[in-house]
Amino acid sequence: MRLLPIKKYPTTCGGILRNLAARKAIFPFYASFKLTSRCHFGCPFCNVRADLVPDMPTSDIKAILDNLSRSPVLMTSFEGGEPLLRDDIGELLAYAREKCSFYLLFTTSVKNLPAYPLRDYARFIDFLHVSIDEGHNNLELFDALPALTELDTQVSVQTVVTAQTLPALESKVRRCYEAGANIVVIPATHMDKTADFFPDINALERKVRELKKRYPFTIHTPLGYFSAFKKAKCSSASIIIAPDGRLYYPCHILGTKGPDLRTVDLTSWLSTGNARELRQTMRDCARNCGWYQYYSIASYTSVFSVMEAMGPMLFRKKR
Repeated sequence: MRLLPIKKYPTTCGGILRNLAARKAIFPFYASFKLTSRCHFGCPFCNVRADLVPDMPTSDIKAILDNLSRSPVLMTSFEGGEPLLRDDIGELLAYAREKCSFYLLFTTSVKNLPAYPLRDYARFIDFLHVSIDEGHNNLELFDALPALTELDTQVSVQTVVTAQTLPALESKVRRCYEAGANIVVIPATHMDKTADFFPDINALERKVRELKKRYPFTIHTPLGYFSAFKKAKCSSASIIIAPDGRLYYPCHILGTKGPDLRTVDLTSWLSTGNARELRQTMRDCARNCGWYQYYSIASYTSVFSVMEAMGPMLFRKKR
């Protein structure tokens, strides 16, 4: 992994230490930035297209990236919708890599992914996630994995598992293992305006444990995710930014929004009374939705869980 500007590490460590001292996740270190609500697909477990908004101008996106760069956020993920639908995506990737102090993760699911200038884009991406599952109807992208793993970036498959597709999980993990890619296993959270596809959590945990042994250093998903779900313990140590520039807070599932990050400093706002009240709303929530990002993020403050989740990137060699 590359080194970030030296000033970034005290900022992030300071945020984590303040969280530990307060015993609350006040400052996040992971941000999911939904660059657009436009998407090729209509996955039955996703509601992103239910709230279509115009894309923000390039300058607004850059302002939010600068905001995240000043904060303790250590990794920012470009997501959507489909971020490759933005005409300025090459410019935004270059800006995030060259002007901002965080690691960049990029998530895409387009069927014609090899048609894009991936070698140019990969120079700016630390971690490339390719969403492949039945919901996206793009299982043929597994055939592209051997070529994708030759790119100058870490490549992982991100697969959403439903109750119906759990039996097919091993074949997906095996394809990743054989291609030298990694995989993130994500259960299909029941979102508003969608049907309920959430799998049996105990069956999924058993399968993930089994596959971690059978295909070592391949699955990113930390076992801490399942522990957090059973304890109904999600965390605001990660954040999601909506395509209109506003911060989903305390979480995406509840749908409530905090400040517009184009104009409001994230780190300062997180210490306000309004932010504290919203975090209490998250702690009081009885929904226990299982949204992967909010339930797995606490694992990354545990040394064992960090090694478990990062092992596929640190110790796995490309085939």
